[in-house]
Amino acid sequence: MTVFARRARASAGRLHPELSLVSYTLLGHLEEVGGCRATDLAAHYALDKSTVSRQVAALERAGLIERRTDPEDHRVQVLHPTVAGTEILAQVTRSRRVAFRERLTGWSDEDLARFASYLLRYNTTATPTGTTTEKPEARPLRD
Repeated sequence: MTVFARRARASAGRLHPELSLVSYTLLGHLEEVGGCRATDLAAHYALDKSTVSRQVAALERAGLIERRTDPEDHRVQVLHPTVAGTEILAQVTRSRRVAFRERLTGWSDEDLARFASYLLRYNTTATPTGTTTEKPEARPLRD
């Protein structure tokens, strides 16, 4: 798990010099949910608001996210990925798929199915905060 975490941090840094693993994670979440408030990010990831604020500021400086006024409440600012932010996320997805394909070459269908089931199980177990993560949609590993 330590090697996995180190690789994740290193890959985030290679994508953009100012992009930490936390920033990358927040950017990905913004794309996934179609934008949200900074306080929603803090609550979702159980992070301190000041931590999220620093990460959001770095993402804004890098031109990867933008603030938009909430159409339902003009006092609220909703964070959204910019075109550049979306492009970086797409680039990461392509790079990861290539890396996964290379690492999984030669694995039998049985091994791939077992590995996928373990990943699903791992991702649906309790987090350190005591909550459970959402059950992810099963996707083929050869995708």
